[in-house]
Amino acid sequence: MTLDIFPTTTRVRLADEAEHDTLTFNGRPATGEAARRIIAFLDLVRERAGLGRRAVVDTENTVPTGAGLASSASGFAALAVAAAAAYGLDLDAAALSRLARRGSGSASRSVFGGFAVWHAGTTTGTATQADLSSYAEPVEAGGLDPALVIAVVNAGPKEVSSREAMRRTVDTSPLYEPWALSSKADLADMRAALSRGDLPAVGEIAERNALGMHATMLAARPAVRYISPASLTVLDSVLRLRQDGVPAYVTMDAGPNVKVLCRRADAERVAETVRGAAPGGAVHIAKPGPGARLLSEDG
Repeated sequence: MTLDIFPTTTRVRLADEAEHDTLTFNGRPATGEAARRIIAFLDLVRERAGLGRRAVVDTENTVPTGAGLASSASGFAALAVAAAAAYGLDLDAAALSRLARRGSGSASRSVFGGFAVWHAGTTTGTATQADLSSYAEPVEAGGLDPALVIAVVNAGPKEVSSREAMRRTVDTSPLYEPWALSSKADLADMRAALSRGDLPAVGEIAERNALGMHATMLAARPAVRYISPASLTVLDSVLRLRQDGVPAYVTMDAGPNVKVLCRRADAERVAETVRGAAPGGAVHIAKPGPGARLLSEDG
C-alpha cells in the first residue's frame, strides 16, 4: 500500500560537461553504497536514453533510511520518474515500474498509488523477456477504507541490510522454501480479499505472511533478527485490541518497526493504544496515497 505520508522528493537535472554525477541526500553528499546504487541506476537510464551526460541529483527523503520503512521503495520510485523525465525517456506506467524495480524491487509498486501487486516475472527466455515480465500494477481494493498506524520503535539504520538479510535467508534458512510457497497462496488470497473489500481477511493474511517472514529470517544461519522487545510489546497490544473487537492487524517489513492495518474509523483508537505500548517511539497514521509523479518546481 502506497502511503500519503513520508514522501520523497527528487530533482534530477543534466550537468554541462561534468565528469561525474553530483548526488546529495537530505542536504549532504551521498556516499558509499547509497551513491553506488544511485550511479548504477543513472547508468541504466543513460544507456536506455542513449545519452552520456552526468546528472545532478538532489533527494529529500522524509522516511527514516534503512529502518524497514520502505525508504528505498519511495526513493527509487521518485528517482525513476525524475531521471526518466530528465533524460527524455517517454515511459508508460508499466515501463516506469520495471525501471524502478532495477533500483529497488519494492519501488516497482511505489510507482502506483493505493494497492499494487509486483509480478515476480520469469527466469526463462531471454534477459529482455525476463525483464519485461517483472513489473507492478494497481490492484482494486473494493471499497476498502483502511488506515495504517505506524509505530517507529527504532528509527536508526539496521545492522543487517535488507539485501544481506534476503541473501542470507534464501541461502541458509530451512524455512525459506515453505514460506515462499505459502506466499504464493497468500498472494492469491490477498487479491481476492482486496477485491471484496474484506479488511479482516486482508489483515489476517498480511499478519500471517509478515510474521512468517520474520520466523524464516530467524532460522537463517546466522540468524537475522529484526523483531525487538519493543516490536513484541506493540504486537501484544494489537492482539489485545483484537480481543476487544477492534479489527487491527500487524504487518512488518525487514526491520523492527510495526505497522498496524485497521479501519480508518478505528485509527485514532489504535494509535492511542500503540502509543501506550511504545511510549518512546513515534506513532503515525497513514492512509492510501498517490504514486510517484512529476511535480513542477513550485510544487
